[in-house]
Amino acid sequence: MEKNYPKIGIRPIVDGRQGPLKLRDSLEGQVMAMATAAKKLFEDNLFYSDGTPVQVVIADSSIGRVPETAACADKFRRENVAVTLSVTPCWCYGSETMDMDPTTIKGVWGFNGTERPGAVYLASVLATYTQKGLPAFGIYGHEVQDREQVSEIPADVQEKLLRFGRAAIAVAQMRGKSYLQIGSQCMGIGGSIIDQAFMEEYLGLRVESVDEVEILRRMEEGIYDEEEYQKALAWTKAHCKEGRDDNPESVKFTPEQKEKQWEFTVKMYIIIKDLMRGNPKLPDIFDEERFGHNAIAGGFQGQRQWTDHWPNCDYPEAFLSSTFDYSGAREPYTLATENDVLNGMGMLFMRLLTGRGQIFADVRTFWSPEATKRVTGYDLTGKAAANGGIIHLLNSGAACLDACGECQDEDGKAIMKRWWEVTDEDIEKMTKATVWCEAGFDNFRGGGFSSHYTTRAEMPATMIRLNLVKGLGPVLQIAEGWTVQLPDAVSDTLMERTNPTWPCTWFAPRCNGVKGSPFEDAYSVMNHWGANHGAISYGHIGADLITLCSMLRIPVCMHNVPEQDIFRPSAWNAFGMDAEGADYRACANYGPMYKVVR
Repeated sequence: MEKNYPKIGIRPIVDGRQGPLKLRDSLEGQVMAMATAAKKLFEDNLFYSDGTPVQVVIADSSIGRVPETAACADKFRRENVAVTLSVTPCWCYGSETMDMDPTTIKGVWGFNGTERPGAVYLASVLATYTQKGLPAFGIYGHEVQDREQVSEIPADVQEKLLRFGRAAIAVAQMRGKSYLQIGSQCMGIGGSIIDQAFMEEYLGLRVESVDEVEILRRMEEGIYDEEEYQKALAWTKAHCKEGRDDNPESVKFTPEQKEKQWEFTVKMYIIIKDLMRGNPKLPDIFDEERFGHNAIAGGFQGQRQWTDHWPNCDYPEAFLSSTFDYSGAREPYTLATENDVLNGMGMLFMRLLTGRGQIFADVRTFWSPEATKRVTGYDLTGKAAANGGIIHLLNSGAACLDACGECQDEDGKAIMKRWWEVTDEDIEKMTKATVWCEAGFDNFRGGGFSSHYTTRAEMPATMIRLNLVKGLGPVLQIAEGWTVQLPDAVSDTLMERTNPTWPCTWFAPRCNGVKGSPFEDAYSVMNHWGANHGAISYGHIGADLITLCSMLRIPVCMHNVPEQDIFRPSAWNAFGMDAEGADYRACANYGPMYKVVR
């Protein structure tokens, strides 16, 4: 079945006046050139999560009067347009030509020229959008251009157009999908208490639930693709090396028992995939199970009832979060450890923005330069020293194998690649850098295997956390920084003080040294963090996240994104001069994006 992707619709807006001077006719070429240039920019640079270039449609004609506005709206509804960009080089009639659909995400690009300046229309129509309660993003270049340059998009305009488009398409891809929780609340963790109203009204997601016993039922009744299972098992045996087993001899599993655990966890993996997305290759008698739950993300409870008896879910969580598996490179899934839906949503936001695997981790321990020196004799250097220490990101489960840092870009720098750029050589590097340790009996009496690697590279990274605050609603925290490569002996010494069988990443947030700031130093970041978990992505993508959150009406309560990179709807300017407070007030004023359309 052909996918019906949410599309970007370009609305070429023109001065509708004609008369003897044929004003409208004189502007048609310019506005269509702008529309075509914007379309090409989006199609060349933006992608859906499956790697397909974003689809863009242009209205059948320029829009100068209300009937053309209506015709454009009709076309966009048929084409599944979720995002609109109005473009113009000139003055136009704002309220007659604006996008009035309350369900679309809106942007307006006004050309910075002097003949019939698009800035005048831009300011007028943005004021009208604000007056009507329809937030819209305004895009206007810093430098004046000549009218012959309407198709030459300046770098600052490109940046805003792409930030707007990237965030809007991420938002649009969530709507109508599901979050599948397998199990329920885990170990008293608040993040695994699912607020269905939040999921529906803010994100456009429904919540689906299945008991963990469904996995056992599918194993016992053969509700999986046997050929796929054998292929996955053979690949796992060939590429997943067993690591250390630190369990006391009195509780260690035998080699035969471990073999059964591998078989069990590989079946878990393919069954969870089937539960999320469905599988047409299931045996004929299981027509209903072929459907899946239309899940764009999910979570697995695990502890304790499952893991006290059955192998843990670390293997499925780790590979689902990664950019590959036994079938080769493929789109990552999002499966949250401990069913922490709030951390899972953070992972989903960043996966949709980047196309990369994500890390789920405990924000586990702050190591100051002094403590590191005392324990290891090593003086922190570089980013770690400059930002007052490091934060240890460590947890079993949904940390993508991409975070080992072994893959490189064309310049030889460590990178976590977009999934469609991952090669067989990359997969070999990532699997060789990872060992699978027998699960610790203290946490997982039922056994299983936990991935272990250490991120041995400095890479730009962004850590976020979505939290729910009673009486306020959702808020997001953002900390941009870098992964830190410690000498192996130093890293090993620190790891031996905690759980050395889990994936390990050292993180230095970018700090400002300002007394009392959440970003005074790395300790302050950890001290201000809103929960025990964090979601971590490759790259400095905080600005994209701020734009995305404004679309979802989720205020950002903590961030270290440069002020000049922050891009929100123009209406936010009306809520005060303090940007953070204005964000809170605007989000509260407009409310959840989908509340009015439920």
